[in-house]
Amino acid sequence: MLTSKNSDALTTAQSPAPAPAPPGPTNVIKILKKAGHFKTFIRLLKSTQLDSNLNSQLGNTNNGLTIFAPSDTAFSVLKTGTLPSLTDQEKLELMQFHIVPMFISSSQFETVSSPLKTHAGSGARFQLNVTASGNSLNISTGLTNTTISDTVYMDTNLAIYQVDKVLLPLDIFTPKPAPAPAPELKAESESPDDAVSKKDISSGVSFAMLRDTVLFIAATVAAISFSL
Repeated sequence: MLTSKNSDALTTAQSPAPAPAPPGPTNVIKILKKAGHFKTFIRLLKSTQLDSNLNSQLGNTNNGLTIFAPSDTAFSVLKTGTLPSLTDQEKLELMQFHIVPMFISSSQFETVSSPLKTHAGSGARFQLNVTASGNSLNISTGLTNTTISDTVYMDTNLAIYQVDKVLLPLDIFTPKPAPAPAPELKAESESPDDAVSKKDISSGVSFAMLRDTVLFIAATVAAISFSL
């Protein structure tokens, strides 16, 4: 006969082990930190608050994401002062330009249509063209030409590829055309009558001055004569 103590022990022994905790949501920053050479890209994702936005999208979309992550070396070869010269909005758009709102495996680049639509937008000034050439995947933005040098991470919903140049969109890094200067207001042309009137006024003033001068001289001469 089992005692209460033995019965509790048997029950405990026969209880199934708890199931392992499900894996946490995909975290883009953790993936990039583990790769070890994306410190500048991580800093910009955080400063533009895109890091939490990306993780949220991965948990709420079936389309997935593709991220082109420039290495620290890619940022180091930018012209001095490039990043500090950008506004907060331009930094956000620059980071968004490196993110495609759909999952693209390396084999799908052969059939995907370019230009790719990015989180920054699309169109002539946000061109992101990816073409397969042999074993290489070439990327062109109109200002940047580079290749995908490595696959940092891939699952069924997220692909992160390393690029060795920062992808510069035309919309941010080409001078905007200066606004046309406002047309100068031209003075109204004089009519012939106006010109005649001004001439008459000028002549009248000159005649009056001459008359006053003659009268003054005559009065002076008369005064002198009377005193003598």
